[in-house]
Amino acid sequence: MSQVFSTLGVATSGMGVYKTWLDAVADNVANIDDVSATSGPAFQERFVAVQPIPDATGVGSGAMVAGAQFGNPNGRVTYEPDNPLADVNGMVRRPDMELSDQMVYMQLAQRGYQANVASFDKAKEAYEAILSIGK
Repeated sequence: MSQVFSTLGVATSGMGVYKTWLDAVADNVANIDDVSATSGPAFQERFVAVQPIPDATGVGSGAMVAGAQFGNPNGRVTYEPDNPLADVNGMVRRPDMELSDQMVYMQLAQRGYQANVASFDKAKEAYEAILSIGK
């Protein structure tokens, strides 16, 4: 009976993965203008590492977040002599990421989340129809 509801579990795991990806993108966007002294690391872009959830059939039973990966801690060194964090040469570190890339990642994650919600809803409707046959 547990395999009957496996579609719901797969869609639910996908929603969880895409929610985590959206959270990572939101964190990146919130910190895109961070400035650091050249003596320390820049804000590092967050990436979500995903892996399949294995099962006995070899088909898989969804996906899960395996961890996070981070971008370049060196960031971009820019000349901003008026910045209070600037070194003696007027240089500061900024994160090495682009807002346009983050917006694309956000749209991909949002569409993936929506696709999993739609899959969940269709499976739920099918299971409800199956249950109503016996009435």
